[in-house]
Amino acid sequence: MIGTSIAIIGAFLLLFAVFIVKDIVAAKRAVRRTVHYSVRESIGAYLMLFPALALICLFVLLPIVYSLGYAFTDYYLLRPNDVGFVGFENFADIIKNIGEHGTVYNAIMNTLKFVVFVVPLQIGMALGLALLVNKKARGMGVFKVLYFAPVVISLTVTSYLWVRILGGGDSGLLNSFLVKLGIEPISFLYEPQGAMYWIIFVSAWQGCGYQMLIFLSGLKGIDSTLYEAAELDGASKGRQFLAVTVPGLRSVLTFVIITVFIGACKVMVQPMLMTGEQTFTITLNYLMYIEGYTYRWVGYSSAIALLMTIVIGAITFLQRYLLKEED
Repeated sequence: MIGTSIAIIGAFLLLFAVFIVKDIVAAKRAVRRTVHYSVRESIGAYLMLFPALALICLFVLLPIVYSLGYAFTDYYLLRPNDVGFVGFENFADIIKNIGEHGTVYNAIMNTLKFVVFVVPLQIGMALGLALLVNKKARGMGVFKVLYFAPVVISLTVTSYLWVRILGGGDSGLLNSFLVKLGIEPISFLYEPQGAMYWIIFVSAWQGCGYQMLIFLSGLKGIDSTLYEAAELDGASKGRQFLAVTVPGLRSVLTFVIITVFIGACKVMVQPMLMTGEQTFTITLNYLMYIEGYTYRWVGYSSAIALLMTIVIGAITFLQRYLLKEED
């Protein structure tokens, strides 16, 4: 394992050196063409960039490489020196589990449900808030801060906050209110049919503030004369939104859809803290955590991660292709 790490780091350093040499050669050619280009500045820029690239290599690229290799092994965390190559056995077990409607199947369905609902809900909330905050009215700056506040709060704190609100029995704030009204307490987070939808709502509420700021920056970039021209042509507010706002936000919308989709596929903290290990709320990312750290089957967990990465990557590229702007 240490030898592999050294080899990967060595390859990274070699690649880094190649980029520096390539830049020096480009600098010399530029000097011949009387273009101002400083070799010293170029090397200095790479040296300043090196610490960030080293950290990315150690904490992002290296784990990805290890995970890719572990996916084809029977690596058990308590037996680090007894790792055997099993080929596609882990992937066969995953497919078998899906066919038997086991834990992996439940995790896939819950993740799919989360993505299908949270992506349009969170984007719709963010766009609506951006349109509201973009209006020139007194106090909108305060509302902007309030809407963005859940984003800067830790997801762990937010999840526990909603557990206190939606808690079962009469311990939750909402149920305490219902009991005072003479209504029986509702188990919001432990009903198989409804628990996932509460997690979806909390996730959309917690994350929409960030997308709101992105949409708001996009709205600021739309020429106001376009709205004036549309209004002179007799276009209604709805027509102005479809004909001016949506086309003006096309590139922003593409970015937001892709980032929200990727974030939704990686959901883990909310179901972990709000409901625990329940079959009706477990997600793929949470299942990877359970298999890798609770049951310590790193090989099986890495296989799930690899399949998930391939699927998310393929869908992301497809989204980018379908939503790309025409030249």
